[in-house]
Parts: sequence; C-alpha cells; structure tokens
Amino acid sequence: MAFTVTTLSWAAIFYQKELQAAGELENVRSAIKWGTDYFLKATSRKNRLYVQVGDPVLDHDCWIRPENMKTPRTVLQIDGSTPGTEIAAETAAAMAASSIVFRRLDRTYARRLLNKAKLLFQFAKSHKGSFDGECPFYCSFSGYNDELLWAASWLYMATRRSVYLNYIKEESIPASVNEFSWDLKYAGAQVLLSELYFQGDQDLENFKNEADSFVCSILPDSPYHQVFITPGGMLYLRSGANTQYVTGTAFLFDVYAETLAKHNQKVVCGDKQFDSSHLQAFAKQQMDYLLGNNPQGRSYMVGFGNKPPTQAHHRGASVPKLAPNEVVSCPMSFGKWFRRDVPNPNELTGAIMGGPDRNDFFEDKRWTSSMTEPCTYVNSLAVGPLAKLASRHA
Repeated sequence: MAFTVTTLSWAAIFYQKELQAAGELENVRSAIKWGTDYFLKATSRKNRLYVQVGDPVLDHDCWIRPENMKTPRTVLQIDGSTPGTEIAAETAAAMAASSIVFRRLDRTYARRLLNKAKLLFQFAKSHKGSFDGECPFYCSFSGYNDELLWAASWLYMATRRSVYLNYIKEESIPASVNEFSWDLKYAGAQVLLSELYFQGDQDLENFKNEADSFVCSILPDSPYHQVFITPGGMLYLRSGANTQYVTGTAFLFDVYAETLAKHNQKVVCGDKQFDSSHLQAFAKQQMDYLLGNNPQGRSYMVGFGNKPPTQAHHRGASVPKLAPNEVVSCPMSFGKWFRRDVPNPNELTGAIMGGPDRNDFFEDKRWTSSMTEPCTYVNSLAVGPLAKLASRHA
C-alpha cells in the first residue's frame, strides 16, 4: 500500500501537466490522499506504525466480499521492540513524496505528512530489523537497505536538507538490479538521484551509473541484456503479477528518458548508445502489449480494449452484493463464487491483471491467480506512462 502511494505520488509530481490534460490529476490526488489519510492514523504515536489489519491465512480461507467478512481483524504493528525497517522506510517515502503533491494545495496537511515521514525514517534507521509478522504474505526478500535509500531520496526531494543527502552519499548501501517492485526500490532511487547528478552533484555519479546499468540489463538490443522477453515482446521476470515489472520498467524508462533528453545525455551499454527515444519506445511497447498489442490480441486491463479479462481474482468483483447481515460459510464460498466459470458480477474497471506467462499464454480464470490477480501497485506504476502516451497522441 505504501509503495502504491509513493509511486502514485511520483506520477502526480512528474506527470502533472499530462495528468491535468487528461483530466485525471484530481483523481490521482484523491487516490493518494485516501492512502495518506490512513497512514496518518496508522502513525498516531511516535515509534509505532500499524502495518496490517486482518489474519491473512484465515482471510485466504474465505472467498467473500469485504463488506460481509467475519474473519478476525487482527492488528499488527511495528515499534521499538518489534522493528520493521522496510515498512517504516517505505511509509516514510510515501509520506515524503505525497507531501510534495499537496504542498501547494494544503500546506498544513503537507507539513503533517512531511513531519511524519521524518520521524518514520529516523525510526527505521534507529530500529533496524526486518518484520516478518505478515509472512508468508509480502515477506521482505531483498532486505531493507533499498527502502532506506528510497526514503532518504524522497525526503531530500521534499526538504532539500543536507542530512538526507549525506545519508545517501555516506551511509546508503548501493546495488545493481534489473527490476523495480514493491520489494526492490534501488532502480527507482537511482533514476530519481540521476537528475541531481546531471544538475551538477558529481558525488552521485555511482547512482547514475547504476541507473544506466538497469537500462542496459533490460533493453533487448543491449550487449548487457539479462532479462527474459517473451516471444511477443513482454518483459518477463517471474510468475505472479508479472505485469508489475512491466509497468514498473515502463515508468522508470519514461522518467529516465525525460531526464536524459533534458540534459542531452545517452545511456552507454558497451559499444552501443541509447538515447531517450529508444527508452521511450521500449516503454511504449510494454504498455501497448498490456493494452492489446500482443499475440493473444487482447487487453489485460479490465473493461478496456479487445477481449478484456472478465474473471479477475478479486473477492469484491466476483461476489455479488449480499445483505449486510448475511452469514456466509467460508468452506462453501469457494464453490459458490470462486469456482464458477462465469464473468464477475462486478467489473473491476481499469485493473491490470497479473498477465500472461513466459510464452504469452493467458487464461482468464479466477483460479489462475498468477494471471488474473490485480495489484494496486501494477496500476500505480502505469498511471505515469499512460498519461505521457495520452499526451503524445492527443
């Protein structure tokens, strides 16, 4: 949820003109505020952050819409004795980035967000440790060093205070990566900090080089290409919401392309050079694939394009409206709604599905969760590139 808000805020900042032209800027801001209002409540006390409501095991054992759920509302939190650096730092990044979004709209609200972001970052740094209370759901696989760098980067963007830049230069631990996701933020921070390097801060050259390395590892015609591209042209890293890597890469490629064009720079991959138009073309191709330009000739966004998915793996979409007091048997719920091979009664309009496999095959079945499960961060990463493409084709 925090990563969704951070990336949606980045889109609102970087693509403000494009979102305004598309008539979607207020919708994006409203979505961000829905998240930040919750974060403010979840951080009501210093050095404590509520991180989860519900028992994920019991929730997964019941196929029922949220309004009729009777499973326990267990509350998990991190604090001084139970640290969770990744969650605290990502929430700090979300509140710092969103404070920039609201700065000229509501200064008091933006200040509250920024103050909370500062406290959360300090807490994340001083109480280091991974929180695994939510495992096996959304466990941290990459550790917390990327989140600390990511949070410090957004706090510097929001404050321009040297304490955060010094952390980035002197304390952060770098890494080369070929993905950008809710669990691995390095590439996002590297692209973000490259702008500062091009503006003249030579101490950030390593981050710019790592951003170049990220691009070189993905572009199909780069000599350092590492990742798998499906026969139909889609970036494929792993099964289970693979489209998050597609939209995440499209987002970073487009942002970095703008930065390169602004400073008249190119990415050098061995004996090849790639300019901004090359990165933008790859980003466009990835988004076009999701919207229908693929071997299946179908859209992977619900309610849009040709043959869009109708069986999103989503309880609220697949269970019809029930009486508020209706009692549902969890064991019976799967046979009643989950395994019914019919379109969902409620359309989850705009949601991007998990997407096809490495052979471009897609099965629109609710029970094929790796292909039909939507995630908020798949969409949050798509907003910016789509706004940019819409402006180019307006």
